[in-house]
Parts: sequence; C-alpha cells; structure tokens
Amino acid sequence: MAMSKFRRQLRKEAEQWWQEGVITVDIYEQLSERYKFSEIEPDAQNQFVAILLGLGGILLGLGLITFVAANWQVWSRAFRVCLLMVLFVGINAAGFYLWRRPSRQKGLQRLGHGLLLTGALSLGANMALMSQMFHQSGQAYELYFFWGIGVTLMAYSLRLTSLGVMAWGLMAISYGSWAVSTFWLTNSSWLEFPMRMMPLIVCGLFVPLAYGCRSRVVFVLAGLGFAIAFPLALFSYDVTNGLLAISLLLPVACLWSYDRDVWRFTPCSINTRPDPFQAVSRSLAITVLSLTLYIFSFKATWASPHLFQDDTLTELSWWFVNIVVFSVFAGLGWLRLRHQLRHGNLWQEQSINTVTIALILILSTGIVITHISLGDINIVATIVVNIMLFLLALALLRDSLALGVRRTFWGGMVLLVLGLLSRLFEYNTDLMLKAVVLVLCGIGIIVAGLWFEHRLKRLSARLSQA
Repeated sequence: MAMSKFRRQLRKEAEQWWQEGVITVDIYEQLSERYKFSEIEPDAQNQFVAILLGLGGILLGLGLITFVAANWQVWSRAFRVCLLMVLFVGINAAGFYLWRRPSRQKGLQRLGHGLLLTGALSLGANMALMSQMFHQSGQAYELYFFWGIGVTLMAYSLRLTSLGVMAWGLMAISYGSWAVSTFWLTNSSWLEFPMRMMPLIVCGLFVPLAYGCRSRVVFVLAGLGFAIAFPLALFSYDVTNGLLAISLLLPVACLWSYDRDVWRFTPCSINTRPDPFQAVSRSLAITVLSLTLYIFSFKATWASPHLFQDDTLTELSWWFVNIVVFSVFAGLGWLRLRHQLRHGNLWQEQSINTVTIALILILSTGIVITHISLGDINIVATIVVNIMLFLLALALLRDSLALGVRRTFWGGMVLLVLGLLSRLFEYNTDLMLKAVVLVLCGIGIIVAGLWFEHRLKRLSARLSQA
C-alpha cells in the first residue's frame, strides 16, 4: 500500500516536472518504465476487487455457517462428513489457485492467502466436529496438538510464514493447556510422551521450516518455544535437584553456539560461510540470558526451599532425553567455536562475544553447584548474579555505542534500569530514596537516548562523507 501511494505521488510530481521543463521526455519515460506508471490504475482496481471479494466472502461464509448450524441436527452423519470434507478441500483449493496467480495480480494473491489461512482454521473445526460426531472425547490440548501438526504440514508444503506462525501458536496453546492440566490436575493421556518431548518437537519442526520459508519470524518463535518449553518440561517432572537450575542455562549455550553445520567437527573460522540465522540465534541467547540472570538476581529465588535441593533421583525419566540431546548439540556447537575461545579476549570490538558468554555460563554454573554443595550462600550468590546482570547491561551499551545499533542500546538501557528498580523495590528502602532514584532513572533515560541519537547522526554523517 505504501509503495503504491509512493508511485502515484511520483507520477503526479513527474508529470508536473515535465510540464515545467525540469525534466525531459526521456527522463520521464525512464521513470515511467522503472516505477511502472502504467500499472498503477490496474493495481488499484485489483485491490478494490480483492476488498469486494473479501467482504463478500466473509458474508457468504457467515451465511453458510448459519445455514449449516440451522440444519446440522437434521442431516445424516454421512452427509455431514461429506459436507465438512468438501468445504475443507474447496476452501484450500480455491486459496491455492488464487495464491499461485501471477505476481502482478497481488490482490488475488492476498485473497488466496486469506483463503489458505481460512482453510487452516477450518481444519481445526473439522477435527472438533468429527470427534463430536463419532463420540470421541479427549483433552483440549490433544485437539490443538494434532491441529498444529496439520497446519505445520500445510506450512511445509506451501512454505508460508503465516501458516508457520499459526502452527506455532497452536502448538504453544496445546503445550500450555497440557502444562496447566499436569500441574493442577491429575489427567493422563497417551500424549504425555510427545508433550514432554516438546522442546525436541518444536526444534525439529520449526527450525527446518524457518529455512524453507526463509523466515526470521519462524526461527525466533522456534527459539523462544525451545527456551520456554525446556524448563517447563523439567518442572513437569517435579525435579527438585540442582540439575534443574543448571539446565536453565542450557538453552543459552545452545542458542549462542547454534550453527546449521554443527555436525561438522571443523572449527568455525572467519572464512566459514555464516549461517543466515546465527545472528538471530545469538540475539535470542542474550535475551534468554538476561531474563535468566534477572530472575536469579532476586534473593527470594536463591532462598527457595524447593529449587536447589540436592535430591537423588531414583528412576531414569524421559526428560533426560531432552538434556542429553541438547547437551550434545551445545557441546558440538562450542567445539566449533573453540577457535574463538582460544584466540578471543574480553576487549574485542564487541563486548558481548563468545568468551564473555562462556565466562558467564561457567560462573553461573559454578555458583549453582557451590550453593548446592555448601548450602546457604544466598547473599554471595545474589551479589554475584547482580554484578553479572549489570555488567551484561553495560556491555550491551558499549556495543551499541561502538556499532551504532539502536536496538542494542535500548536493550542494555532497559536491563540496567530494570535491575536498579528491582533492587530498589526488593529491599525496604526509604520512600524518599525511591523517589530520587526514579527521577534520576527517568532523567538518565532521556539524556542517554538523546545523546545516543545525536551520536548516531554524527556516525551516519561520517559514513556518508567517507
């Protein structure tokens, strides 16, 4: 829509320039050929037709749903099954046909895309109605799980990012519903095993899909799903030993060392072709590490009577599969990074580097093991974690100033201010002190933001002059 508006405005300005003699006929024809002035009106007509078809389709769909609801109990089971199948196949076939239209007919392509999403939604409705007709009862997360699997297959076949996002959402709803039923109820299902293996399932399904769709969004969702599902899978087993706390750092190790060629034993060097999603994975690793350090920066976390008990497990549980697989993956990834660990240092151009992340992971693991072995070191552990949290925030700010990245600057600023405010409200401090700190934080954010934007403009000016 923005591009069409720009082309329309450019055509108007170019015609005025031509009439005023600012540009020649040849320049006007070059602009017309480059920006396709002749296709502006047909594109607008296609958009108008697509809007009409969309509105008409919505009303038609509502009418069909109302008609089916009015006659649902009257029709036989066989007719209802055939009707559901015909609607499902028809919607997806029409959507696929319109979606494959030539690129110049973008309005019809969008309509086809919408019909494909409608077909994915109708898949869940068909599954629910089929189970109701044949008196098959079960948990809600079972429906969402198989619905998500079906939409994932559709996303693989069409390589559509939107279907991948929808499939991830359905799997997340399924896993969340299962987690609630496991923690608060005593329901059991034959889907217990795949639910407990959800970290592996999420990575196995959505990471290849991200490469197939070439979508950063799908990869980010896969990484977030893994980082969230991995600790929840351990909590579902009521694990209370130190292995649970140490395992919270395993997603960070996996995300930072991620590489699609992790199975190769050759070290990762400068000449190695970079993975297209490695930068995204490392950004996720920093985000997860920041959240983990922030959670463990509270004294109440270390004083928890259940999180750091040194209990002995009496039976081998399936959650060991998750730990073993991802530990092997992280080990292979860090083996590929051994060149950076051997020749790197803390004072590189970027403060957040492989050496820094490795030191934080080693120090955090050592604190947890020491806390379990020696007992009550809550104060020392809290102080050390807070120091690491603030150093991480300062490192993000330093990298943002060195590289001129706005997102990194605000990430470090938010982490720094959040850590200060959390410590301020965690302990019994004077109300006047809280007011002063809040005012100083507000002034600091405003001044730092304006100063950073001014520095960024000067850096851009230097680059343009060079």
